[in-house]
Amino acid sequence: MATTHPEQPRLNSVRAQRFSRLNSVRAQRFSRWNPGVRAQRFSRWDLRQHLSSAPCLKRWLDYIIMNQRDARPRWYIRLLAPLYQHRARGSKIYPSVRMDTPPYRRFSLGRHSVVESFCCINNAVGDVIIGDYTRIGIHNTVIGPVTIGSHVNLAQGITVTALNHNFSDTTKRIDEQGITTKPVIISDDVWIGANAVILPGVTIGRHCVVAAGAVVTTDVPDHTIVGGVPAKIIKHLKG
Repeated sequence: MATTHPEQPRLNSVRAQRFSRLNSVRAQRFSRWNPGVRAQRFSRWDLRQHLSSAPCLKRWLDYIIMNQRDARPRWYIRLLAPLYQHRARGSKIYPSVRMDTPPYRRFSLGRHSVVESFCCINNAVGDVIIGDYTRIGIHNTVIGPVTIGSHVNLAQGITVTALNHNFSDTTKRIDEQGITTKPVIISDDVWIGANAVILPGVTIGRHCVVAAGAVVTTDVPDHTIVGGVPAKIIKHLKG
């Protein structure tokens, strides 16, 4: 009959601890050097929030990252975009798309989603999050903060914007009064017709249709069709 050495349990415990520490070190090294992990971590880091107490440094970084005249990231920042943008498996962004996506805000494109030719995606003032199996049609403009769900179809020439320019002070030029943002949310299973405009602060519910050319200024309930300027409910869809 085999006998167990009295020191064997203690030796096994020591070996297990060493093996656990070794795996932990390997995981840390992998996360440090793996580009995907770095990009995910960096995309969650809101640079503006961390620099709110250092306005001079913030302005300097804005100058380094953004071309002030063109109001878009500088060419070398755009070259680095694949490192900090999240593009899921099967997703596609056509080469002609203008991606104004600086690294201090999130951009995320879900699985098998497509951003078609000549679109403009801008997350300079707010995150742009696009779900799975969603299609952003030709010549669309999306200005964050905007969240678009899964299985959403945007036709051609649509504007989805969460940004407004302030203009109430008549003693100042409009371009001196700054901007305000109100998040836009487009839920799952939505179809938006060509040349529609979705304005700041709007939430569009599930399984909705926005008619072509509509200007949506207020929330759209689930299971409805809206159209017109401003958009109004045309029909309630039965479940």
